[in-house]
Amino acid sequence: MAEGLTNSQVAERLVVSDGAVAKHVANIFAKLDLPPEEGNRRVRAVLTWLRARA
Repeated sequence: MAEGLTNSQVAERLVVSDGAVAKHVANIFAKLDLPPEEGNRRVRAVLTWLRARA
């Protein structure tokens, strides 16, 4: 996700189903309190992850 990949691309790389990736991404959004109506959730999730690593 941090590399800008789609769920399908992540699934292909990890050799898992698209549904598994979608479930994990949804869990990430929930843990970061990023509701569906929140704009740019993927970008905000990545930025949160990068800040936590700094």
